[in-house]
Amino acid sequence: MQMKYHMVTIEDLAPENHFLRKLKKSVDLSFVYAKTAHLYSQKYGRPPIDPVVMVKYLLVGFLYGIPSERQIEERCADSNALRWYLGIDLDERVPDHSTISQLRRLFERVAQQCVDMGLASGCLVATESTHVKASASPASMYLVETPEEPEAYWERLNAYEEQAGEYLAQKTGKQKKKRTKMLKRKPKRPHRRVSRTDPEAGWLNRANKPHGMYYLSHQTLDTDHGIVLDVAVTAGDASDKTPYLEQMERVMDLLPVQKATADSAYDFGLAHQVLGEHGVSFFVRPMENDPHPSVEFRREHFRYDQDSDRFRCPNGKELTLMGVSRSAGSSLHWVYTARQDECQSCPMKERCLNKSLKDKARRLTRSVFEDAARKNLSQADSPEYLQALRLRQIWCEGTFAIQKWSHNLTRVLRRGLEAADGPLSFPPRP
Repeated sequence: MQMKYHMVTIEDLAPENHFLRKLKKSVDLSFVYAKTAHLYSQKYGRPPIDPVVMVKYLLVGFLYGIPSERQIEERCADSNALRWYLGIDLDERVPDHSTISQLRRLFERVAQQCVDMGLASGCLVATESTHVKASASPASMYLVETPEEPEAYWERLNAYEEQAGEYLAQKTGKQKKKRTKMLKRKPKRPHRRVSRTDPEAGWLNRANKPHGMYYLSHQTLDTDHGIVLDVAVTAGDASDKTPYLEQMERVMDLLPVQKATADSAYDFGLAHQVLGEHGVSFFVRPMENDPHPSVEFRREHFRYDQDSDRFRCPNGKELTLMGVSRSAGSSLHWVYTARQDECQSCPMKERCLNKSLKDKARRLTRSVFEDAARKNLSQADSPEYLQALRLRQIWCEGTFAIQKWSHNLTRVLRRGLEAADGPLSFPPRP
């Protein structure tokens, strides 16, 4: 058998117009050396694998939809273009899959590079969540008591509750009871389903969604080019509001945000308030109100006077500020109450008081954050507002579709929140 010898290099075998050449030119990974310098010894041990090569390993897996490190190894061994990108010559062995599992967090710097290159401006950022099936058995579920709200959200709401209490004392002379102290005296907590095989996953139970043990990937992206700026992973039974404000603060540290958009699950008063304080317009799909009122006279039948901070009922009687309430730990409301004698003698009593209040007085609540929410929602019919909602749907749902069907993010293969957070934290292809 006659053998032929060809004088070629790995540079010759990588096509000139290959995507990886463009990627290498656009994304500078030199920062990895500084990030990993403390992990390497200059005196002892065998020569290490280049940390940039290991990062590129994972990047290749994401870009080409390869679901496991073992398959990434096999693919790189067979592809000349991938070898060229990694800097591995034809006679060299590609790194073993077992050496690359701990490097996923370095991808956060890629988002910063996208910002520096002008691929993300912050003109409009969009947030959405998607479910990813956990590696957990429904058959092993049991019920446990859980805290009412995550600590960060709780503390943020506590601060506004303190301010509301001070205003109440100034306005009425009444002191608001400390709700956190009351909770310690009554330590009742909601129950949640937990799997023994993956306790950090959560039972997803939402309309038009599959039921079972899932994680939620909450992603915020820039609508200029679909660059994902932040990812947070929670249990499948967590509320969308749980990580949202922390996500937005991380994004605002990354670049100046002018407008933010999200679907109705993110329409909560605290978001309107906090984003407004940062000068960010919040274009959110409004949460639907209860279509089945228990009485004829609803909140909209009462006229609110901003100057006097009072409501006036359809019969001309006043409802005055009497307190501050906190609903299920998630929001704050001013409480306005009418005089009992005026309600009981009112000819419209039957149209205004439900069965539980038939011997009492009418009460109304107004969100502490209502002014901030109204400022945003008053623009709900404007072209700018509607365009923001359309861009959220296009970019968020489109990105999730690509992640799930091209990059195999339909199921978490490992167990635990930390393991789930790794594969879900990749930035998109620039």
